[in-house]
Amino acid sequence: MKLISWNVNGLRAVVNKGFYDSFKNLDADIFCIQETKMQEGQLDISFEGYKQYFNSAVRKGYSGTAIFTKIEPLSVRYGIDIEEHDNEGRVITLEFEDFYLVNCYTPNARRDLERLDYRMKWEDDFRNYLLNLDKTKPVILCGDLNVAHNEIDLKNPKSNRGNAGFTDEERSQMTNLLNSGFVDSFRFLYPDKTDCYSWWSYMGNAREKNIGWRIDYFIVSERFKNNIKEAKIHPDVYGSDHCPVELDLYER
Repeated sequence: MKLISWNVNGLRAVVNKGFYDSFKNLDADIFCIQETKMQEGQLDISFEGYKQYFNSAVRKGYSGTAIFTKIEPLSVRYGIDIEEHDNEGRVITLEFEDFYLVNCYTPNARRDLERLDYRMKWEDDFRNYLLNLDKTKPVILCGDLNVAHNEIDLKNPKSNRGNAGFTDEERSQMTNLLNSGFVDSFRFLYPDKTDCYSWWSYMGNAREKNIGWRIDYFIVSERFKNNIKEAKIHPDVYGSDHCPVELDLYER
């Protein structure tokens, strides 16, 4: 089974940048999208053989998530059942026979860290949400989690220390999540692999120079880790400032 996650930085924009071809070429069984920046119905989009689920922010042109899946889920849930978190369209959860799939676009702390306190509240509440799901069956979490966990996960860790996405607080929250019974699939397979990034600034030819950050993840329940067949990053797929990331699972 192949799963793809991609922050498209505006679904309506990326459809004009080869998205349909990329979607077809990646050929995922489940394709998760973050930062759709649209309300459902603003774009006529569908793919043969896929069911689709959208969770849009109340604020137009902001945030939002979507999932396209060949496998019909047993249940669908939007948000995490906490009102202060559920008006930005950040989470979709699909229940399948063997796992829950949670597609997430984590709030950004913002350049001046004005949203860091909210981010910390989000992290605690979202981790509790995942742990509650995990009591029933394993969890696969994917999405733009807006944090480079360790120094190996961005090109210039020293100069970015304390910046949004690489604050001690955000990194500690990722550590808390992993320590509570989850595994970063890419680092599970490639603990020491360097220069592997999923986001690059549009400034300074950062992508061409591979001056990037790895902030897009597939994270799985600890007891599910032996189902991981492969974890990939696709820096050759353009259309957004992020690239797609992939999780392949062994077939049952």
